[in-house]
Amino acid sequence: MKHSASKRDPSTKVADTGHVGVNRALADPQVKQEYVTALFDLVAPRYDRFTRWFSYGMDAGWKRELCYLIGRRFERAVTLDLACGTGDLLTLASSAARTTIGVDPSSAMLLEARARNGSNTPGVCLCRGTMMRIPVRDTSIDVVTVGYGLRNTPAYATGLREIHRVLKPGGHVATLDFYRPTTPLWNQIFLAYLSLSGKLYGLLWHGEPAAYGYIATSIRQYMSAEEFARALNDTGFVVEAVRTKLGGGIGIHIARKVG
Repeated sequence: MKHSASKRDPSTKVADTGHVGVNRALADPQVKQEYVTALFDLVAPRYDRFTRWFSYGMDAGWKRELCYLIGRRFERAVTLDLACGTGDLLTLASSAARTTIGVDPSSAMLLEARARNGSNTPGVCLCRGTMMRIPVRDTSIDVVTVGYGLRNTPAYATGLREIHRVLKPGGHVATLDFYRPTTPLWNQIFLAYLSLSGKLYGLLWHGEPAAYGYIATSIRQYMSAEEFARALNDTGFVVEAVRTKLGGGIGIHIARKVG
C-alpha cells in the first residue's frame, strides 16, 4: 500500500525539516499528520527493536499492564487499536477479543502489523486511517486502545471526541503514552535524555536524527498525565485508573464512556 499524500521517499520528507522545522511541523495541525506519518513510514521496519532498546525493555511490560487493567473487558469484545503501529498491542488484545480492528495512518506500519498477525488472521482487520476521523461506525466498539498515539494527532481533543463517538455506552478506552513530568528538574533531565538518545538512534539507524529525536519535541508540546486525565473527564469519560512511570514521563489511563 502506497502513502497517498506523497510519492517521495519518507526519508526525503523527514530530511527536508531541520530542528526548527520539527517544532513548527508538530505545532501546526495542518502539517503535523503528514509529517508524523512520514516519520513512521521511515522507522517502521526497525520500530519494534527501537522501542525495546529505547525503553530498556519496559515498553512490553507497560503494554501488558494496560491489558491487565482492562482485564475481562477484552473477552468477546469488539476492540479498536488506534495508531496500531506494528500491531504488538493489537496482538495482545486480539487473544481475547471477538474482533480486533487496527487503524494507523502509516502504510509501512500496517505492513509490519500484517506480518506480525498474518494476512488472514481470523477476527483481525487492519485499515489505514487517523484519529481525526476514525473509520468505524458510531457506538460500535467495546474497547479502544491507543499506544503512543494521541500525542501525535494534529488535535488530541478531536481524537478524544472521535473515540467517545465510536465507543458503546459504558465502553472503555485504555491509553499508554509519554507525558511531560510535572517536576521541573526531572522534566528537563527526562526530555534532554530523550532528545539526545533519540537523535543518536535516528542518526545511526536511519541517517536522520529527527526520526526519533522528534519524540522529545512532541512531549514538550503535549501535557502531563494529570492534565490528560482531566481532558478525558472533559470529553465525557470517567477515569477509572491512572498509572504513571518514570516520574510521570509515562502514563497509562483507563476510562469509561458515560452515557
